[in-house]
Amino acid sequence: MNKHEDDEFDTAMSPKELALLGEGEVAYIKQVDFDDAERLFPALDDTPEGIDLFAVLGADGTPIALTDSRNAAIANAIENDLVPLSVH
Repeated sequence: MNKHEDDEFDTAMSPKELALLGEGEVAYIKQVDFDDAERLFPALDDTPEGIDLFAVLGADGTPIALTDSRNAAIANAIENDLVPLSVH
């Protein structure tokens, strides 16, 4: 291919399109600390500190669920017909 042909296939995604990539199809599983959990789930109240917390997030970062086990987070995603993906 020449330079001109390469430009024809240069497609960029907007930040909004990127955020919606996988919407309704994937869920991201992320271990979070207590502060992140409070930020993601403002209704969270009196969660004991010092336990592992795992957030289930939609493709656009929308919080879906919070649990104290990675396996439970994965199960939650699957129960909601979403493919679980880990975020490190």
